[in-house]
Parts: sequence; structure tokens; C-alpha cells
Amino acid sequence: MHELGIVFYIIRDVKETALQNNVNHVSAVVMNIGEVSTVIPEYLTDCWRWAADKEEMLKGCELRINTIPAVTRCDTCGSEYDTVRYGKKCPHCGSDDTWLLCGNEVEIKEIEVT
Repeated sequence: MHELGIVFYIIRDVKETALQNNVNHVSAVVMNIGEVSTVIPEYLTDCWRWAADKEEMLKGCELRINTIPAVTRCDTCGSEYDTVRYGKKCPHCGSDDTWLLCGNEVEIKEIEVT
């Protein structure tokens, strides 16, 4: 479960940003998590609750997750398609000359403060 390690990095970055901005308490953190990022949102949320409540600045802080759909682009025909449904092979032309456009993100989108 690498989600716990990710949570520790999120907490570190959120605390650092809060301190730089003279914030005493963070009420919510919004994450963008890609559909094929290998991060399991439920595990991340469970780990967050356990770890965040150990930090005074983050006690009761909510973790919100936006799931970013995985989209692949085909360089042969220029189309974009649902990665999870079709994988690496373009459903429009059959080419393997494709690359992941989005859906692998693991990023802090917003930090809400009180």
C-alpha cells in the first residue's frame, strides 16, 4: 500500500504551504487522482484520516478526490480515446503509436483554509 507514503508527502507539502502563508488550520485538501495512476482513492482516504489527525494543523481536515479520466492520444490518426476501455491500441485505426494524454496525475489541486 503506497498510499500511506503518498499521504505523508501530501501532508508535508500542505504543512509547508500553510506555514509559508501564515495559516494555522487547513480545512480541506482537494486532490486530482488519475484513473490509471495506481492510487486507490479509498485507501488514500483511509490513510489520510489516520495521518492527518495526528497533525494539529490538519485535525479534521477533509480529503476530497477528483478522479481524472485516462485519455490516450493516437499519433497515427490524431484521435483521443478512453484508455481504460481500449488500452494502448487505437480503436479508430488500430495503431500502437499512442501515448497517455492524461489520467496518471497525483496532484494537490487546492488547499482550503478556515
